[in-house]
Amino acid sequence: MSPVRPDLLEILRCPVCRGELALTARARHGEEIVEGTLTCAACHVDYPIADGIPDLLPPDERD
Repeated sequence: MSPVRPDLLEILRCPVCRGELALTARARHGEEIVEGTLTCAACHVDYPIADGIPDLLPPDERD
């Protein structure tokens, strides 16, 4: 997956409930989000972004 860009939020959805994701960016490189969190507005599950890559696995399937 390519690094997260804010315009991708229009097509990304929560893999648990298909809800919209809100972005909290902690570090950027130009327009790309390098570190941060995607949070589902519907079910409130957080998905971390590390090194520009979002971990969109449901919480029970993560390491």
